[in-house]
Amino acid sequence: MIVALLILHGLLAVALLGAVTHQALSVWLPARKTASSFVARMRGVTATSYVNAIVVLYALTALLGGIIYPTYRLNVRIVLEQMQLHVPNGAFELKEHFVALGLGMLPAYWYFWRAPEAIEHARARAVLTAILAFIVWWGFLVGHVLNNIRGFDL
Repeated sequence: MIVALLILHGLLAVALLGAVTHQALSVWLPARKTASSFVARMRGVTATSYVNAIVVLYALTALLGGIIYPTYRLNVRIVLEQMQLHVPNGAFELKEHFVALGLGMLPAYWYFWRAPEAIEHARARAVLTAILAFIVWWGFLVGHVLNNIRGFDL
């Protein structure tokens, strides 16, 4: 059951990663003309179309991570400590804190994105999106590396 939840957690994380990356690129590096390349098309999306998906995917991914967390704490973290893999273990500790901060930021993120035409909030939207993108990328990469170290036999 935990393996299925871990796979679902990973799939949700990939969807979230794609949504927040598209939005961050479109906010920080908007396409100025008709998209002619793959990267330009990534930047040319409508940033507002991702807001609700990002909020829902972030919350679901974090919730699923919380359900899986006790198994990680008992079966994976102990092995990492026994193998003296302090850097990956510490990176996961940071992941926990970053994800919690991201959950706390979601209401502000949603608030500033609900009126995207408000030019006075453009900087707040851009900064919140960049922070969430960093958190999502950090969480995805750390989770992927730890899964590669320990594998699915939790």
